[in-house]
Amino acid sequence: MANVYVFDHPLIKHKTTLMRMKETGTKDFRQLVREVAMLMLFEATRNLPTEKVHIETPMCEADMEMLAGEDIAVVPILRAGLGMVDGFLDLIPNAKVGHVGVYRDPETHKPVEYYCKMPENLDKRKIFVTDPMLATGGSAVAAIDFIKQRGGKDISFMCMIAAPEGIEVLQKAHPDVDIYIAAKDERLNEQAYILPGLGDAGDRIFGTK
Repeated sequence: MANVYVFDHPLIKHKTTLMRMKETGTKDFRQLVREVAMLMLFEATRNLPTEKVHIETPMCEADMEMLAGEDIAVVPILRAGLGMVDGFLDLIPNAKVGHVGVYRDPETHKPVEYYCKMPENLDKRKIFVTDPMLATGGSAVAAIDFIKQRGGKDISFMCMIAAPEGIEVLQKAHPDVDIYIAAKDERLNEQAYILPGLGDAGDRIFGTK
């Protein structure tokens, strides 16, 4: 079984609380999502492999460490997951970006893929799937299904807020996928919104209703 990481860093807690406040406007909410994503990625990449490289500083030649290759991809689940991408690229500008769009069929209630575009050599990349909210887990499970069907293997899921129900569903469907969470909340309500949550992340990122 893969791991579930709930971050306890004070900056992540502080910024996540600001995101929750209903008076936080679109501009500030969008910036907070970007900042929290970057802080989470900093911790989530702690075990990335490095390699020795020979460089020359202004003082002398030396052997130092750099990331081993450029094999990182971020795949946002449309549309809210897009809000986390800039935070990733701030930290890892060379990361490749894929996109996956999923909706739930109103009659069958099964997830349907309406868009999927992945970087090349997906099987060789460390993939971070992003979505601010992990509620029922259905979209996350479906998105990762689609990524695996295209060859993705080394996959992690990253979200701002998660409900216990969504965590359980995702772990059961994809026990090999690590889950990174800024805040684990109490439960889902009758409409499958997370409590206490922060509302609809997509609407708050893009200023829609």
